[in-house]
Amino acid sequence: MKLKNNTLALDATDLKILEALQEDARQTYTAIGKRLGIAHSTVYDRIKRMEQHGIIKKYTALIDAEKTGAKNITAIMTIYTDPKESEKVAEKLCMAPQVLEVYTSLSEELQIIAKVTAENQESLHTFIANSIAPLYGVLRIRTSIITKKFKETQFSIANDPEKLTLIKETYRIKEEK
Repeated sequence: MKLKNNTLALDATDLKILEALQEDARQTYTAIGKRLGIAHSTVYDRIKRMEQHGIIKKYTALIDAEKTGAKNITAIMTIYTDPKESEKVAEKLCMAPQVLEVYTSLSEELQIIAKVTAENQESLHTFIANSIAPLYGVLRIRTSIITKKFKETQFSIANDPEKLTLIKETYRIKEEK
């Protein structure tokens, strides 16, 4: 990993370290080093640099909410807004603990898409009626309750050519020769 003109350039070793961390972030620097055939100090240095430059944002545990006994419902909301107020609405949504994810989308009109969780349908309705509908700039809301989950994954740096191309373009990755 090199820094040139304020642009970070990752190499194949950095990608392999990231992939190892995504598989198991609890493994030691020594274990990653053995797996990749490099010194644990090299792994440590590269991870610290990637943390400092925001490539590694945080370490977390993925929890299966259903297995913990949580009986929440999840919904996807499409919020149509006045284009001038869209960012303000999105920022306010981000502050609500019930809101898990917030995105904007440009199709025929500007939309905010939010993934929301609630204890039950009544609490979801109350949240929408009291916290989202009154926001200045909200024109209408379409809510779809998720009834069955088929797949849920996080971004991964597996050896998927499309993902690697995106990362290479974003971070100017250099191939090892």
